[in-house]
Amino acid sequence: MSGPLKVKVTAVGNSVGVILPKEIVARLNVEKGDTLTVVETPNGVELTPYDPEFAADMEAARKVMRKYRNALRELAK
Repeated sequence: MSGPLKVKVTAVGNSVGVILPKEIVARLNVEKGDTLTVVETPNGVELTPYDPEFAADMEAARKVMRKYRNALRELAK
């Protein structure tokens, strides 16, 4: 990729979406019908291919963090 790409927001039924250029689709190694993960970052959003194993690991980590939030806060001091 040789710099920022512009994509347009377009209507998709009652929702909106963006059309990804084919070079971005190739770099993500995804195809029509695949699911992407969208993560908010300090610089905007990041798109990555959805990984069900990673999603399960993250949910497990969230449960641990909720359960031990007080201990984790103390450790962070």
